[in-house]
Amino acid sequence: MSRIAVVPGSFDPVTLGHLDVIERAAKTFDEVHVLVVHNPGKTALLPIAQRVSLIEQAVTDAHLQGNIVVTSWSMGLLVDYCTDVGASVIIKGIRSQVDVAYETPMAIVNRDLAGVETIFMLPNPAHAHVSSSLVRQVAALGGDVAPYVPRSVSEFLQAPRD
Repeated sequence: MSRIAVVPGSFDPVTLGHLDVIERAAKTFDEVHVLVVHNPGKTALLPIAQRVSLIEQAVTDAHLQGNIVVTSWSMGLLVDYCTDVGASVIIKGIRSQVDVAYETPMAIVNRDLAGVETIFMLPNPAHAHVSSSLVRQVAALGGDVAPYVPRSVSEFLQAPRD
């Protein structure tokens, strides 16, 4: 029986911290679904299809294992997706106590609804302070985001726009 995990997030954009969690999950589980989801509480910078494409490029550039599936989900509950693909675990990167407080009730409900467990992964300390919203803000103000995101994301964000 395959051990399948889902790493959900808005990934707007994907950061080196996200990539670190994805890589460690891929070493722990037989198959990892990186799932770009719409967060109604956030105003997105990038369309979902662009986020999927940037994650796929980051995974390829990082030479991660071939057990990673990158896709999106916009209809229904996260646990519905987990059930559809046979995943028994959700992986969430946790940077601080604020993240724990936010994620814990969702983890309990996901377990109650579908028996899907949530595993919290602590970040590499080098990336613990980085969030997608911080990257968006730095990029919008013309700052260099290269230390915080995969190369392909940095190039995309810093490319001139029409």
